[in-house]
Amino acid sequence: MSEEDDLDLNSLDDEELTQQMHDDLYDGLKEEIEEGVHILLNRGWAPYKVLTEALVEGMRIVGIDFRDGILFVPEVLLAANAMKAGMAILRPLLAETGAPKVGKMVVGTVKGDIHDIGKNLVAMMMEGAGFEVINIGINNPVENYLEALDEHEPDILGMSALLTTTMPYMKVVIDTLKEKGVRDDYIVLVGGAPLNEEFAQAIGADAYCRDAAVAVETAKEFMNRKHNRLASA
Repeated sequence: MSEEDDLDLNSLDDEELTQQMHDDLYDGLKEEIEEGVHILLNRGWAPYKVLTEALVEGMRIVGIDFRDGILFVPEVLLAANAMKAGMAILRPLLAETGAPKVGKMVVGTVKGDIHDIGKNLVAMMMEGAGFEVINIGINNPVENYLEALDEHEPDILGMSALLTTTMPYMKVVIDTLKEKGVRDDYIVLVGGAPLNEEFAQAIGADAYCRDAAVAVETAKEFMNRKHNRLASA
């Protein structure tokens, strides 16, 4: 038994416990996160407060260190997994309380491409930042995107590609949205190793996100602008 194992989360006050949960998220400790969530709920914390102060704030720290090259994909996946375990407890409670959502995103890898680690990481980090995420998986033809957009009415469409041969398919999706007159209904974010800013502009996307941490920051920025526009309208 290490000292860590002996740590009784119940004995910590609220502030110490949320700090400890940030550390546990950083270390990808799933069971400790579940326990921490239960303790805070038992202490009368609102589900939304647990989400934002214990989990989202913890993932924000993970995101910064991932962006700065201190953490790498395997560690971030562990952290995101621990976050998911906490979210599984909170999700039904958040639905009951009608907690505010930051926004909603549909994300998927384009047709011909079966890479999903980067996309899944984006989905997890976005959930970690308080977004509702519908992950439609890999190898998506334009019909799948249209169906998901119709069904879920998201704010954001995220597309991913890891192959130079599948990158152009993103333009097919965006052009189809234009043809249908709905392109401006969505914030379109694209990502994947071979992409860059110029490519995103050329195909008519709103932004290129080089990794999951940047995707979260970019999505939040666009959502803020959207809210400000709506508020001033």
